[in-house]
Amino acid sequence: MPESKSKFFIPAVGAAVVVAGSIAAYTYFKSPSGGSSDALDSAKVVPSTALMATYITTDSQGWAKLQQFGTPEAQKLVAKGLENFNKQVFSNSNLSYEKDIKPWASGVMIAVLPANPVKQVQLNVPSGAPNVPTNLQQKPNILIVVGIKDKLSALNFANKLKSEKGVKFQESDYQGQKIIETTQNGKPTYSVVLNNTHLVLAPEKQAVEKAIDTFKGQSSFASKEDASNILNQGVDVKNSLAQIYVPDYAGMVQQLSAASPQAKQLPAQTLTQLKQIKSVVAGVGVDDAGVRLKAIANLDPQLNKFQYQSTPGNIVGQFPIDTFALISGSGISRGWETVVEQSKDYPQMKQALEQVRSQLKFVNIDLDKDIFGWMNGEFAFGAIPSNQGVLASVGFGGALVFDTSDRKTAEATFTKLDTLAKTQQINISNRNIGGKDVTEWQIPRQGALLAHGWLDQDTLFVALGGPIAEAVSDRKNQSLDNSDAFKAVTGSLQKPNAGYFYLDMDKTKTVPLINSFIGRNADTITILGSIRGFGVTATSPNKSTSQLEMLLALKPNTVKIGH
Repeated sequence: MPESKSKFFIPAVGAAVVVAGSIAAYTYFKSPSGGSSDALDSAKVVPSTALMATYITTDSQGWAKLQQFGTPEAQKLVAKGLENFNKQVFSNSNLSYEKDIKPWASGVMIAVLPANPVKQVQLNVPSGAPNVPTNLQQKPNILIVVGIKDKLSALNFANKLKSEKGVKFQESDYQGQKIIETTQNGKPTYSVVLNNTHLVLAPEKQAVEKAIDTFKGQSSFASKEDASNILNQGVDVKNSLAQIYVPDYAGMVQQLSAASPQAKQLPAQTLTQLKQIKSVVAGVGVDDAGVRLKAIANLDPQLNKFQYQSTPGNIVGQFPIDTFALISGSGISRGWETVVEQSKDYPQMKQALEQVRSQLKFVNIDLDKDIFGWMNGEFAFGAIPSNQGVLASVGFGGALVFDTSDRKTAEATFTKLDTLAKTQQINISNRNIGGKDVTEWQIPRQGALLAHGWLDQDTLFVALGGPIAEAVSDRKNQSLDNSDAFKAVTGSLQKPNAGYFYLDMDKTKTVPLINSFIGRNADTITILGSIRGFGVTATSPNKSTSQLEMLLALKPNTVKIGH
């Protein structure tokens, strides 16, 4: 949280708790302390109009599990960051999160509410000035709900804030509840304590009033059918850190887009695509492998046109053990058919496809048949290190591997491509690598630019660079699926699945490649050094459900850092 907002919300929290504690103090302390608030309890004070909600747990178990990972350098960096955050938030005071907030605050729910309706305004515009829109857009409202698990600790914290300088408190009544307006540097925050179990905060007073209306009986996020379903569904992750709930995915995108000043009205076709996803629920947790995210999308089976098919995963065995990045899947031809079918509803997309088809026809290639038609089995693209030939400057090359049941069409396609390459002054040569016939596109004095051949009767490969062709065709070492790194990153992901995205962060080429995109930064390099790898997969048990799983595999921490 930015420093200015942190300093602003902390006094607001304290002020609201002070008021709650000053009313019927005896009853307040004699009544049972509120239990640890979970997502469903917090959602009962969130208005049903909320577009989405995120629940962050403050339970120490998950966060303590996270501290078991990371190199000593990364742990020191994180500890320093937490220390700096604590100093920024509680500067010029004796307060700290660990001592003064953690004992009483349970889970935190952050909800996104629709933007307030904007009234038309009359502006005095000089004659001849450009037109000024009268409908001004506003950002969606943010509502924060903090569970109170220890009332006495909460009141002690609030009392410490009474002496804060530069902060003004003002009370108002709404539906019998005390709303506290906390102003610092001219910026207000509004808060209220509901039933001594939940603290509600927002930068807009109307959002707090809506939460009070919900507390008084109006429809809540928890009672809304779509939201209630995913709140109860949840996502099964160990040591949960956060859960995310989106009850109406298309509606959320539409409203957030409309609230953006740069937004254009979404086309009807886009809305139809979005409506394929009815709702989304996701969870982030920590287990023995690292940080894991699981997401479940509930789909409309009538609108879902994609036909899911799981893959056996055998294609991974065609790559050498030093492959540091991989994307795999199956059925490119089926996916292409879906794209072509959906393009009928998108004039610009359809026009682009027709242009590509027309251009390829000039060189006797049929886009649908010759390029995509035979790609009906498993496929994978892998990045493999090499510093030879045309790859010397970049340090790595790539290989595409396809399983196909239509070898005849695939061979005919590459014969056409070889002929086309000859017209571009590229030399075509053949050689035997590991008992396999390989065709290479040679560039004078630089070696092979591209190579292709068959690994077996049904498996075709295309390699960027001669050394990559050798690595794929004549493997002298173990294959990628037998590597410890690949097993560590993908071994715990759900099976069967649609394929993998895999990235090995331990390989010498990976971090420099990432740094080339995001820039070299000492802290970034330190954090990246704590990551073993990254894996993603997807499954779809039926046409109504799609599941995504991501694992950020982390290196174990060997040094204990104090708090």
